[in-house]
Amino acid sequence: MATDRVVCGSSSEIERGEEQEEHDSEARLLRDRFRLSAISIAESEARKSGMEISKVVVSCVADLAFKFTEGLAKDLQIFARHANRKCVNMEDVILSAHRNEHISSYLRSFSNDLKANASERKRTKETRKNDKTPI
Repeated sequence: MATDRVVCGSSSEIERGEEQEEHDSEARLLRDRFRLSAISIAESEARKSGMEISKVVVSCVADLAFKFTEGLAKDLQIFARHANRKCVNMEDVILSAHRNEHISSYLRSFSNDLKANASERKRTKETRKNDKTPI
C-alpha cells in the first residue's frame, strides 16, 4: 500500500523556511571561514614568536574573536539604524570604539587619512580632466 505524504503550510511558509535554511548555511560558512582565519593568524603569530600554542587555546581564541565580532556587528547595525541609515559608515565604527580611547583615536586618524587620500585622488582626476585639451 502506497502512502501519500501530506505537506501542511502555504508556499510562502515553505519559501521562508528555505530562505532561513539558506541564511543559516551562509552563516555557518561565514563562521567557519572566520574561525579558520583566526586560527591561521594565531598559529602564524605563535611561530613568529617562537612559541607553541595548543589547539584548544587557538580554538577558544577563534570563538572569542567571532563572538566579539558578532557583538560589534550588532552594535554597528544599531548605531546606523539610530541615525536612520541602512548602511554602516566610518562614524559608526568610531563610535563603537568609544570605550577604548587608544583604538578610538587610531580609528579617527585612519578615517582622516582615508578622507585625505580620497580628496587627493579626486583633485588628481580633476587636474587630468582639465589638462586634456580638445584637438
